[in-house]
Amino acid sequence: MENYQLSLAVQFIFAGLTSGSIYALVALGFNMIYNVTRVVNLAQGEFLMLGAMTMISLHAGLKLPMPVALVLSTIIVGCIGVVFDRFIIRPLKKPTLLLLILLTLGASTFLKGVALLIWGKSPYSAPTFVEMKSISFLGASFSPQILWVIGTVVVTSCSLWFFFEKTFIGKAMRACAENPRAASLMGIDVKNFVTISFFLGGAIGGLGGMMIAPISFMVYDGGTMMGLKGFAAAVLGGVGSYPGAVIGGIVLGLLENLATGYISSFFKDTIAFLALLLILFIKPSGLMKRTED
Repeated sequence: MENYQLSLAVQFIFAGLTSGSIYALVALGFNMIYNVTRVVNLAQGEFLMLGAMTMISLHAGLKLPMPVALVLSTIIVGCIGVVFDRFIIRPLKKPTLLLLILLTLGASTFLKGVALLIWGKSPYSAPTFVEMKSISFLGASFSPQILWVIGTVVVTSCSLWFFFEKTFIGKAMRACAENPRAASLMGIDVKNFVTISFFLGGAIGGLGGMMIAPISFMVYDGGTMMGLKGFAAAVLGGVGSYPGAVIGGIVLGLLENLATGYISSFFKDTIAFLALLLILFIKPSGLMKRTED
């Protein structure tokens, strides 16, 4: 009985790390756009869906090798983020917070409609990236794709740290995030760096969808709930904080799966919003404050 309980706990923990890693990637995309533009992009979940669907179409439909499909899908979804900025956000002169929320919500609905026309209502899945048998650990078994999901979060987080700390473009984007007017006076073209932030936000969101596609079916509206949970993870970790996005996503994923396993499946989709309400009441700034460098 003890061995069974241990293996069950390990199973829940690995499931939590997997879903938490996806939430973290969505939260990183949220923060990427928010830090430079102060726009809360409610269409971020649709970037995740588009990443998964595009990769599946390129690999299964056009028979492209999986690595090529991954790279092309990342670029395509990043470019969709750029189009989102150029034709929805940039034309606005002095947008209000409410208007931005309504616009991103409308864009979310539009992207779901386009996805419905292209892929229909059928669920899609992708093959695992590496043909391996299930991995066993302490009596629990899980797909090797989980390692890809967790590894992607680690690599993405480290890459973002290097990008913002060691590259000129990253430092310029940090300057735009801190004070756009001062950055403009220093000769930085803020609009171009806003475009870069939307490209990266879309690419990171799409990457999350590609990682989860082999272990979970994806449908045209499958990104909506993932986007909301990713937003909850961003708030939980501290809006604007990249380490906070990762921590918030992992904490949320663990809470969700442990609550589902030990209490009730009712908490599968409600724990994120319960955690969001609690953190807003107890510590509105999130678990980790946004760094002020």
